[in-house]
Amino acid sequence: MRIGIDIDGVLTDFEQWELDYLSKYYFESYNKHIKNPEGYGSEQIFEGTNEEDDFLWNKAIHEYIKEPPRKFASEVIKKIKDENNEIYIITNRCSDLSYAENINEKQMQTIVTNWLKKYEVKYDKLIFSMSDKLDVCIENNIDIMIEDKPKNIISISTKLPVICFNARYNEKCTGTNIYRAYSWYDIYYKIKLLQKNTN
Repeated sequence: MRIGIDIDGVLTDFEQWELDYLSKYYFESYNKHIKNPEGYGSEQIFEGTNEEDDFLWNKAIHEYIKEPPRKFASEVIKKIKDENNEIYIITNRCSDLSYAENINEKQMQTIVTNWLKKYEVKYDKLIFSMSDKLDVCIENNIDIMIEDKPKNIISISTKLPVICFNARYNEKCTGTNIYRAYSWYDIYYKIKLLQKNTN
């Protein structure tokens, strides 16, 4: 099978990172606090303006790109790959870097590639998507996608199974083809379950 894996929110704990780091930045810069912990993205969480969000992410991105993967992510991915599955890392990380003064698209791609190597995340193909992830999944014949962003979960699940990495901001994502997971070994269990059901 071809397994698609998102980076931010799946390989990394993007939700907790935003709550930790951006609450510090918003408090110190604007005296703002968390207004909506179930929000997706800092604008929803802190009810910040576009300008505030861009200003803080320009600083925060340099911290976030150093964030390590979730526990057992690389270990489970290696197990999945060793079982004759193909791993496709599919990320929108480079789709909008307009806020970043010191990182362009090419530099971010290098940062991501080096990060995957550093943490021994095995993969067959790395895709920096600028378009709808459903289109990317279809073009690459992905069988299962592991995703956290609500918009992508809903869209992709219309055509193929999605393992939704649990977060406050995606708890309302339910329905056919959506399988919720709470850790990387839970993802492994859900993949085995889906493979068994398709055989």
